[in-house]
Amino acid sequence: MAVSGQAADEDLRAVFGESIAVFASLTGPGHVVETANPAFFAAVGRQRTDAGAPLAELMPDLAGQGFLALLDQVYRTGEPCTGRDVRIVLGAGPSAREAFFDFTYEPRRDAGGAVTGIRVIGVETTQVRHAQRLMAEHRALLEEIARQAPLGEVLDGMARSIERLAPQEVLVSVLLADPDGAHLRHGAAPSLPEFYNEAIDGIATGEGVGSCGTAAHRREPVIVTDIATDPFWTDFRDLAGRAGLAACWSTPILGRDGSLLGTFAMYHRTPRVPQDADLALARIFTGTAALAVERHHIEQEKAAAEARAKAANEELATAVRAEQKLRAEAEQRATAAAELAGRMRAAAAAQATRPHPERCELGGAAGCSEPAEVKIADSWGDAAWGCPAHVEEAIINVRSVFIASEELGGLAAYVNR
Repeated sequence: MAVSGQAADEDLRAVFGESIAVFASLTGPGHVVETANPAFFAAVGRQRTDAGAPLAELMPDLAGQGFLALLDQVYRTGEPCTGRDVRIVLGAGPSAREAFFDFTYEPRRDAGGAVTGIRVIGVETTQVRHAQRLMAEHRALLEEIARQAPLGEVLDGMARSIERLAPQEVLVSVLLADPDGAHLRHGAAPSLPEFYNEAIDGIATGEGVGSCGTAAHRREPVIVTDIATDPFWTDFRDLAGRAGLAACWSTPILGRDGSLLGTFAMYHRTPRVPQDADLALARIFTGTAALAVERHHIEQEKAAAEARAKAANEELATAVRAEQKLRAEAEQRATAAAELAGRMRAAAAAQATRPHPERCELGGAAGCSEPAEVKIADSWGDAAWGCPAHVEEAIINVRSVFIASEELGGLAAYVNR
């Protein structure tokens, strides 16, 4: 019967075959891996030749994570157990990765019903969880863009989201293009050293200017897998070395009209070749960055148009006030001219008996005690004598008034006033 049980396990392995489902048949209280499908060995990072070793020996990193304890429980009680989205850290150190599985643990029994081992069937849900987190993060960024959050805040949040979502360490940088597209300015890079951000702020766009300058120039992604040997990084190699950067994949951020908006870069601490998932992540968030930058430009243009309209309204208001002031001054001059014309008529009537008065006749109701030195007249034939100050007032305010002094001395008094 034991042989039959082993054959059944072999059949199960054959059924699972190259499936993405994880299958392993464990035997004894030590959970020795008797047989397993390729997906199991791939998930735990081992070779198929490792079959026949205890699971704890194959995966010492499982200790303390609860996985082995559950196996012990099923082996001891004979009761099956299921787990959903069980978190397991596979590997250790820089190569460690977080994984999630839906597991079923079924006891294996002999003819007498005694538990002889455990069958483990699982499906890795890591990608599903990552996809869910990706969609949630992406939706949150779109909501920020919709509520017109500051561009710097959106880009910084986007960079941090990608750094959280990436399965391996990545440092994200977003550079924004100047209006002429000739230079790139710092946009967001929360995990890069400040000295590095300051050094590349304002770099030119052009062939061979690092990953970002070249991507902006070419309008296409530029993948540099090893900064230490790539000619694009000749001028920036020492800078990258001080920042601990070994690879940089840059994608241009383009507007709907094809204009350059900036670049989106993913840096790595070790030389790396991008996988399809990396490139897809870059495409998704490059599009999101383009949406955020274009929205920012629209808001800037709107604010500039509103500022121009406000300035034009203020200029119009100033012109209206100036026109009103000029009109009031004109009305004042007209009133003064009418008053002076009246004085001249009164003076002309008085001259019939007194041809050359001693005192100024142009002082109005208040009078003027100054000597009458200059004679003026208007086109209607009225004439009057006045002091130089009142004569000047009459000439300025009454267009038809002219000097009509019969004595040169009077004209000289006006000229030398």
